[in-house]
Amino acid sequence: MQHAPQPARHENVDAPTLDSNRRASSGFAFLSLLSDMGSLRSMVALARQSPMPAPNLHSLRIPAIAFLFGTSLLAQWSPTTGQWGRQSPTDLRVMTWNMLDAICSTNVKNSATNNWAAAARIIAAMQPDVLILQECGDNSGNGTGSTADTQAQLTTTVGMFLRGGIDTFRANAAITQHVQAFAPGYDLPYVHVSSITDGFNRNIILSRYPFLDLTGDGQAIRSDTPTITADLYAPGGNGGIRGYMWAEIDLPDATYAGDLVVGNAHFKAGSTTSDLSQRMTAAQNIAYYIDYMWNGAGGAAPDSRARIADSPAATRVLGPNTVVITGGDLNEDETTNTRVGPVQWLASGPVVDGAGTDGTDRNRTDMKFDQSVEPFTSNRTTFQGSNYKPDYLLWQDSICALRRSFVFDSARLPNAAAMPSQIAGFTGGGGTASFVAADHLPVVGDFVMPLALGCNSAAVDLGFASLSGSGQLPRYSVCGGLAGGQTGTFTLTKAPANTAAYLGVSLTQGIQLAFGGTLVPSGAEPIGPFFTDASGQAQFTYPGGLPFSLVTQWAIVDAGAASGVSLSNALRLNFLP
Repeated sequence: MQHAPQPARHENVDAPTLDSNRRASSGFAFLSLLSDMGSLRSMVALARQSPMPAPNLHSLRIPAIAFLFGTSLLAQWSPTTGQWGRQSPTDLRVMTWNMLDAICSTNVKNSATNNWAAAARIIAAMQPDVLILQECGDNSGNGTGSTADTQAQLTTTVGMFLRGGIDTFRANAAITQHVQAFAPGYDLPYVHVSSITDGFNRNIILSRYPFLDLTGDGQAIRSDTPTITADLYAPGGNGGIRGYMWAEIDLPDATYAGDLVVGNAHFKAGSTTSDLSQRMTAAQNIAYYIDYMWNGAGGAAPDSRARIADSPAATRVLGPNTVVITGGDLNEDETTNTRVGPVQWLASGPVVDGAGTDGTDRNRTDMKFDQSVEPFTSNRTTFQGSNYKPDYLLWQDSICALRRSFVFDSARLPNAAAMPSQIAGFTGGGGTASFVAADHLPVVGDFVMPLALGCNSAAVDLGFASLSGSGQLPRYSVCGGLAGGQTGTFTLTKAPANTAAYLGVSLTQGIQLAFGGTLVPSGAEPIGPFFTDASGQAQFTYPGGLPFSLVTQWAIVDAGAASGVSLSNALRLNFLP
C-alpha cells in the first residue's frame, strides 16, 4: 500500500504553462526531449483540431510503440433482458438499502411471501460487492417479536439471511428463503454489525472482500466516527443518533491498484428544528473527518489539527488509489430541501464549488453524490409512495468514476423480460417484491476503479487518473529500473485507441484542476505526440542515470471524454546514478 504524497500546491488553472527557465537550467537528458510547441493544454488542443495521422513508429521522438494485449468487457448490464449485473467484471458495485426490519432474528425465514424472502431475492439479483443496510434488527418493528437484536444476534441473523441453515431463533426450523437459495455461489462473508443502536435499529456493512486496517491505527471497522473536538466548520461530536459506521476493505491486489473505505449512516428523521440540526451537525462532523482523517486535508498526515480522538492514532492517510464511498438513509432530499443539506455537506464541506479548497474528495474538490433514477421510468423516488429521495451514495470521483447508478423497483419494470430471474419466482409475482421487502428502494452504484498496474518497479504511483471515453481509467507504469545502466519501460494502457497522447513532465508535484481532472505535475511540460495502438496502448523505453526526480502523467486526446482529454495516473520517477 502506497501512502499518499504531499502535494506542493493546489490550484485551479486554465493551462499548465511551460517554464522555459527551469527547462533550460535543468540540463537533464530527459528534459531535453521536451517540445517548444507550448503548454501541455495547447499541444493537446492542437492535436484535437488537426486530422489524426496514422501511427508512425519512426516519427516518434522516443520510438517503439508496443502492441500489448487488450481486455474485453463482460456485458452483464441489459435491464430490458433481465440482466442487472455489472458492465465490467472489475467494476465495484455498492448498494445502500433501508430494509425496514426485514432482517431481524424473529422474522419467519421459510415463508415465500414475506419481506425476508423478497429482500433476499432482490439482493440475490443485484449482487453488490459491498452492501450497506439501515434499519435492521428491530423485531417489534417487524411485528414478529418484542425486542431489538443485540449485535451478536443480528450478526448470526445476517448469516442466516445470506446462507440459510437452521433457524435457532425459531424452533430450529429449516431456512428455505435466503440469498444463496436464489444466487448460489454469491456471498458477502465479511460482516460488520454496528454496536450502536437507537433502541430499535442497527446499521450493517457487508463486503465480498476482507476488512483491513489501512491507516495504521489498528482498526479496520468502526461503529461510529471518533469524537471530534469543535474545529473550523465541525461543530464537534460524532456521527449522530445511530452512529456513522466505517469499514476499511482490502481489495484484491492482483486486480485493483488501491483499496476501499465505506461509510454507512442512518441520520435522524423528522422535520423539527432539532431534527434538521442533528442531521446537519452529523454531516459537518463527517465532512471534517473525511477531509482531515482519510485525506489528510491535502497533506501527508492524518488529523493535522489534532481534533479527532482516534486512539491509537492513525499513522498515515489513505493511499492515492484508495477511494472513500459512503452513503445510507440520510433522511433528507437534497433536491427539494431548500437548503444546503447533509448530503451536500458530506460532499462539499463548507463551500459548494469546484475549486478544490475544502471538499471531501482526495484533491479537495467536492465529492459526487448520486442522481439515480429507476431505469425504465426515470423515477427518482427511494421512499415508496412519495416523491422523496432520502437514500444516497457519495464517492471520491478524483480516484474512481461512476459507471452508472440506479434505483431498483420491481413494480416499475415494463414486462416479464426485464425481471431478474432471481425475483421472477417470488410468490405473488416479482412485481410485488420491492413493495413487500421494505418501504425504501435500494440505490445501486457501479464504480470504475483504478486497476492494478502490473510491473511498476521504477516509479511511485501518485494516482488521479480520469475516466476515458472507452469507460476505463488509463493506466501508466514504468517497469525495470532508472539507475545508471538500467532501462525503464514506460507503458500506457487502457487509453482510447489510435489517438495522440502527451507525457507531461515536471520537477515538482502539485494538484491542478485541468482537462476535467487532476493534473499532478506542476507546470507540466509535454513530450510527444505519441500514438496509441488499436487496443489503446503505447510503450517506449528510456535509460536511467543521474540523480533527480520527475513527476509525470499522460494527457490523452479523447473525443469520448467530457473535456476531450483523459488523464492517466501520475507517477514519480526517481532517476539514480
